[in-house]
Amino acid sequence: MRTIKLLLAYDGTDYVGWQRQARGRSIQGELERALAEIEGRPVAVVGAGRTDAGVHALGQVASVQLVGRIETSVLVRALNAKLPPDIRVLAAETVAADFHARYAARRKTYRYHLTNGPLASPFTLRYAWHVREPLDLFAMREAAGRLPGRRDFAAFQNVGTEVASTVRTLHSIVVGPGAAPFPAPPAPGSPASVEVAGEGFLRHMVRIIVGTLVEVGLGRVEASAVTAILASRARERAGPTAPARGLFLVAVDY
Repeated sequence: MRTIKLLLAYDGTDYVGWQRQARGRSIQGELERALAEIEGRPVAVVGAGRTDAGVHALGQVASVQLVGRIETSVLVRALNAKLPPDIRVLAAETVAADFHARYAARRKTYRYHLTNGPLASPFTLRYAWHVREPLDLFAMREAAGRLPGRRDFAAFQNVGTEVASTVRTLHSIVVGPGAAPFPAPPAPGSPASVEVAGEGFLRHMVRIIVGTLVEVGLGRVEASAVTAILASRARERAGPTAPARGLFLVAVDY
């Protein structure tokens, strides 16, 4: 039995998320189906992050235990031949038997794409949140600077989620003019991005952070108010949950 580490990219638009569900197509389900065909038996796959419905990945990591002796380079080709075209295995390698994609992760980086202006390119609308009113990126950066550290992020958690602790360590948040998520013909609108790195995240935490920063950028919330929002631990004090389509899991570090 070998433990294999897989590096994946996918367009999450048409999926219920990473995790298999009773109904709907999931990234995990498609990957397990393809691996089962290769192995000739049911296979369980573990992902580093359980991306939500509509969320994309440039660098998702998964681990799986295989009995077959197929070479990793051949495994990559075989999987991509069986997977739908919006899921790609970028690399595979044999790792230590106790490697676990989720529990061994030390840092995850997410990037959220925005397009700002009266019009947006139709080529980016599956991958970015179109905000029509002008955004003050300087105010957004000031607000973002108040969040990194080991803090209680209860105010930035989806309502109804039950976890043992809402304390998380956020390493950095970078708000920048960014770039379009993928090359596209020139069109009105200015791309922007919010990149967040941390040890782990609460459900919808990155999207709620982005929604709050956008409220700051629109002048609806003062940048200084983010400190009070964080201290309140009240979800209703934070901004809206940004749409899933703009979020990408960029990288997982071990």
